[in-house]
Amino acid sequence: MCDSCSESAHDGNPPSRRSAMLLAASALSLVFADRAIAKEHKAPPKPQNVLSPDAALKRLMQGNARYVDGVTRRHDFKHEREALAGGQNPFAAVLSCADSRIAPEYAFDTGRGDLFVCRVAGNFAGTETIASMEYAVAVLNTPLILVLGHDACGAVDATLKAIKDDKPPPGHIPSLVDAIAPSAKAAMQQGGEVLDKAIRQNVIDNVAKLKAAAPILNAAVEQGKLKIAGGIYRLSTGTVDLIAQG
Repeated sequence: MCDSCSESAHDGNPPSRRSAMLLAASALSLVFADRAIAKEHKAPPKPQNVLSPDAALKRLMQGNARYVDGVTRRHDFKHEREALAGGQNPFAAVLSCADSRIAPEYAFDTGRGDLFVCRVAGNFAGTETIASMEYAVAVLNTPLILVLGHDACGAVDATLKAIKDDKPPPGHIPSLVDAIAPSAKAAMQQGGEVLDKAIRQNVIDNVAKLKAAAPILNAAVEQGKLKIAGGIYRLSTGTVDLIAQG
């Protein structure tokens, strides 16, 4: 008995039946592949969020102007939930401080599904945050990232104090201090209003860090698909002052 006959006899399936099974499996694979492709290319749930990087920044700042003037739009949360149940396509991602007074969705007068927000005390780009921003850009096609600092940031102030006193704060807070320390030290060398300068420097440094993040974010910036900017939220007025653009 030849090897091929022996193999067929061993598995109990004649060659014609095995071929049919293989063809059926191949057909099913093609069906599932077609469905996956169709899902990938389905229309975005919010077509109005498909914007260029510059248009996204302009829309973000127009929303902030409405917020400052107290003329924010009415948002239909019910219909937004229905539209977004199957997906999302935010027009901007925001790296914001966790401070309870800073709410990006309010500050830019946006609806559900408009902003992809990461929040951490001191608004710095750690590994997990960079990974999240990569997801927003590579998977959700988000054209804009804004690093948003704010006046009187407690995390930055605590970092300055820890450096000055040469004494780490308790618990896990030193991890925040370590992340913000380079910006704080640079501001301390400048003198003057050190806290304000440290807050600004922290935003600038994290914008630069995100722009340089390889291989996803830096490539998107170089290709003109992504803009990364910085801003400072003013607690007294709600105004966001843009810095570190380009």
